[in-house]
Amino acid sequence: MNIKKLIFEGEGVSLDFKKTISSCEKIARTMVSFANNKGGRLLIGVADDGAIKGVKSEDEERYMITRACHFFSRPALEPEFEEVYVDDKLVLVVNIPESTLKPHYALAEDGKWWVYVRVKDKSVLASKIVVDVLKHSSSDKGVLIEYSDNERSLLAYLEKSNRITVKEFCQLLNLTRKRAQRILVDLVLSGIIRIHTTEKEEYYTAI
Repeated sequence: MNIKKLIFEGEGVSLDFKKTISSCEKIARTMVSFANNKGGRLLIGVADDGAIKGVKSEDEERYMITRACHFFSRPALEPEFEEVYVDDKLVLVVNIPESTLKPHYALAEDGKWWVYVRVKDKSVLASKIVVDVLKHSSSDKGVLIEYSDNERSLLAYLEKSNRITVKEFCQLLNLTRKRAQRILVDLVLSGIIRIHTTEKEEYYTAI
């Protein structure tokens, strides 16, 4: 594994740097967001700016990661560890594979469990629609779409306007938020529309 090449590419959807692990809650959020996405890697012993600092206590870092995976993540995660020496400094690589048990929740400081997803180099709180999509995408059940006027109107709108938010969808057809969310989840799962999660807002486009 070429650690320097990974560091050069920078933090992103599937890569995160940690100089050291100081909080089980915070690292659980990152690992859960990887598992809920396509998987990812943590490089322990690497500062945010990419400087290789090395791990001072490998056993302590492993303990914190394992504890976060088993007690601060639900369902529990199973990390894969790898030790890589770079310029005589030890970097602990933690691989978190994409999960087949989505969604995974992380225990927050307030004692509540929340779902996180990876957006660029951040672990972002998932919306209810994203959580529902994750739940259904992990099941073997298919989605039966019955095209009503609501679905047709939404797709016609997307042909002209390219994108829509939940709020705009509710206003467009005078729907309750719950009804709008259910329609959007079904269309995402069917591969008809795509969900875009950003740090500021969530929106939908036709595929």
